[in-house]
Amino acid sequence: MPTRILPAVGDADAARSIVTLLSQLPDAEPVPPVADSTQLIDTLARLAAESVDELPEIVVVHERIGPVPALELIREVALRFPAVGVILITSDASPGLFSAAMDSGARGLVALPLSYEELVSRVQAVAQWSVGVRRHLGHGGDVFTGAGGRVVTVSGAKGGVGATLAAIQLALAAQTSGHSTALVDMDLQTGDIASYLDVQFRRSVVDLATITDISPRVLADAVFRHDTGLALLLAPGEGERGEEVTDRAARQIVSALRSRYEVVVLDCGAQMGGASAAAVEMADTALLVTTPDVVAVRAAKRTVRMWDRLQIRKAEETTVVVNRHTRGTEIQPPLIRKITGTVVAATAVPAAFKELQGAVDAGRVHELDNRSTVKQALWGLAGELGIVKAPEGAHKGGGRLRGGDRGSVSFRRRRETGG
Repeated sequence: MPTRILPAVGDADAARSIVTLLSQLPDAEPVPPVADSTQLIDTLARLAAESVDELPEIVVVHERIGPVPALELIREVALRFPAVGVILITSDASPGLFSAAMDSGARGLVALPLSYEELVSRVQAVAQWSVGVRRHLGHGGDVFTGAGGRVVTVSGAKGGVGATLAAIQLALAAQTSGHSTALVDMDLQTGDIASYLDVQFRRSVVDLATITDISPRVLADAVFRHDTGLALLLAPGEGERGEEVTDRAARQIVSALRSRYEVVVLDCGAQMGGASAAAVEMADTALLVTTPDVVAVRAAKRTVRMWDRLQIRKAEETTVVVNRHTRGTEIQPPLIRKITGTVVAATAVPAAFKELQGAVDAGRVHELDNRSTVKQALWGLAGELGIVKAPEGAHKGGGRLRGGDRGSVSFRRRRETGG
């Protein structure tokens, strides 16, 4: 059976040269090359959605691929498509780069200029490894593949605007509708998800920070399974340990969760660090929660501008959620949209703290009464974002909570620089 090889090469001349040489290898079947990291991930996701057997055995990544750097791209491919072997082509064949490539999940490294003998040796070894992994998959091994789940980040314009409650209710809505859902406390120093859900658990997101290969078993050991069915990955009990979660670690953790769950909701808090910035950059949907007052709206504007300056996320790719909304306030959603330059969710969350106080004080917000207008609004927001399954038999053409009609323009973003 021929070995299918997918080259990921940004330069057209280099791509032709690599495809020509790959065509000369015994039992090799090069497939049309992809020109950037986004196209590579999209191609693999589409093939994996059909079957593991549709995936190429080998992906060849050129060192100058973009916009995501080669090593980060290799890490994402290794985490999301573990049946695919990755070979890095590079002009730097130093031991340091070789070690970094292996740590990222590459199965081999070939130096430029390409040598036929070296290339055939690497391709044969990686192809044999890939076939072995697929044989293991065929016998029900605990390996996850596929296009990956939907990642939603919830950030606060400032402290106290209700981002944590929003994140919890969005995750509960997704889980209750039938999606496998993970809720992550990425507010690493002051996270409160454990308190809101009355959970005590010794493991946290920090336990995954130093692990370069997050297997399903390792992930399962760090996750707390809540009574609601939610998979919780909590913030550390000692806030100073949050510094151990770097932006690189956050990328690996989010990628591992995406490969395991259909919906991943991350509470990123109001303070931006490297880990929360990486999560927002990777997200399919980035929510910024504000209240309709001058101080909070100014904070939202500052956050949006900062994300834009740091190339974390563009304003038009950010969705603002207005919490504690009343009809009588002078600051209404259209004005917030104009001030921030963002999308504003069609669903505003009403000001009704009395409905929440008992559940919040008891640490039982998952038991919030279904009649609560706050819960109804947040679950309606989940429908607007498209993270809940439509009831079976629902009419495909109707219903305001259908798969994300409005406001979903920016939700499935194609990463540009650095993401």
